[in-house]
Amino acid sequence: METIYTIEWMKQAARQARAEGRIVGFVPTMGALHEGHLSLVRAAQEQCSPVVVSIFVNPAQFGPTEDLSKYPRPIERDRALLEDLRVDCLFAPATAEIYPTDFRTYVEVGGLGDRYEGRSRPGHFRGVATVVLKLFEIVQPQLAYFGRKDAQQARIVRQMASDLNLDTEIVVCPIVREADGLAMSSRNAYLNAEDRGHATVLYRALDAARNKILGDERDATHLVSRMREVLKSEPGAEPDYVELVDADTFEPVTLLRRECLAVMAVRVGGVRLLDNMLITQREGGGFEVVL
Repeated sequence: METIYTIEWMKQAARQARAEGRIVGFVPTMGALHEGHLSLVRAAQEQCSPVVVSIFVNPAQFGPTEDLSKYPRPIERDRALLEDLRVDCLFAPATAEIYPTDFRTYVEVGGLGDRYEGRSRPGHFRGVATVVLKLFEIVQPQLAYFGRKDAQQARIVRQMASDLNLDTEIVVCPIVREADGLAMSSRNAYLNAEDRGHATVLYRALDAARNKILGDERDATHLVSRMREVLKSEPGAEPDYVELVDADTFEPVTLLRRECLAVMAVRVGGVRLLDNMLITQREGGGFEVVL
């Protein structure tokens, strides 16, 4: 595996791959890799060669109350995981490489980024969109892979790519879960043993809503109430938001339709966890529910 640290070096490698007619696949990460990230790498390897994985802890997406310095950075462990998967290239730039001292330009996606995660973390999606656009310009991938766990982020990146006529296709891959249902996340490392047990309430709340949908419940108010009821039963859980939204617009829905998401952010032991569930209407009626 080749490890690249500079923008110019990465651009040269990408230009050479594309000149050879190869399909460049890209998995952007902030490191602290887990099976969710690795599933994106495997998906990329099925369609692309070379596959580039970036590790860059992006300061622009951290708010003033979020401790950037405490974000885990196990770079040698991450490198070993990527080498085991035979990843072609690791792009690991320094902060000053991405954001030089005279940096002034930021990207905002209107409408989609000012609710839910955007409301709870002002400026977060501006930082995400900015660094993703920069990385796309540097790596020049034909395909880029994101996980559905961060559904709002994936939707915003897809909108940005469409609005700016980028050559990169956004591929959104399924959530990867632990055996007890907890969605894999780098934030899970912050949970102590007791809170780790409490954290399964997110999956249990979504599963309770799924059971109601499979029992023909279509009213979003009833489904949200059921999720909140389950969350309330766990003393260690503090919901930030729980909502049923249109998967395209992220506007709240009153009745299930077309494609929806049940989205939630819940604090457990001070750790803010995200999860969601995809609800798709089948032709001829009925809904498919994917956790």
